[in-house]
Amino acid sequence: MPGLLGKKIGMTSVFSADGKNVPCTVIELGPCVVTQLKNVEKDGYEAVQLGFEEAKEKNTSAPMMGHFKKAGTTAKRHLAEFTGFEGELTLGQELTVEMFADTAFVDVIATSKGRGFQGVVKRHGFGGVGQITHGQDDRQRKPGSIGACSYPAKVFKGMRMGGQMGAQRVTTHNLQVLKVIPEHNLLLIKGSVPGYKGSIVSVIK
Repeated sequence: MPGLLGKKIGMTSVFSADGKNVPCTVIELGPCVVTQLKNVEKDGYEAVQLGFEEAKEKNTSAPMMGHFKKAGTTAKRHLAEFTGFEGELTLGQELTVEMFADTAFVDVIATSKGRGFQGVVKRHGFGGVGQITHGQDDRQRKPGSIGACSYPAKVFKGMRMGGQMGAQRVTTHNLQVLKVIPEHNLLLIKGSVPGYKGSIVSVIK
């Protein structure tokens, strides 16, 4: 599906037409530049590669600089591929947030906040042990039994246990578009989206 790369600015709230205060996320969406057009004959599939945010030439490798010069644009910090654009696109063409002017709902793809190593209570919502009796005074937030005693004498794959939480690719579907501000390249989306302030997100129609 067609989309653009952007940056999560933060959260705010706006008033709806009926006077309700609606929380929303502000995303700086674009402008993105077409850096490559992929086709079935050469690449095996059709896609449009977009670049977002300026990068310094000294921090860009020589092969990537050749890639950007072929597209007739400056070095970009972030690249992503999208499909399903309407009409013909050309190398170096700039796409802005105006393409979402008539869009009611979008999907947002981003990397969620990293939480480090967490136990089962925070990671999976376990309730913990209720009573602290009979010498059981330091196991309130432990998972309890994780497998059978004699058969099959192993821990099944997928058992919910403590471990790394967050810092994963997350897709949030059907978020409502509240407002498009093309003069500042801003998109206001109802509710929250994954990631920290300043993190890179993909917004898809």
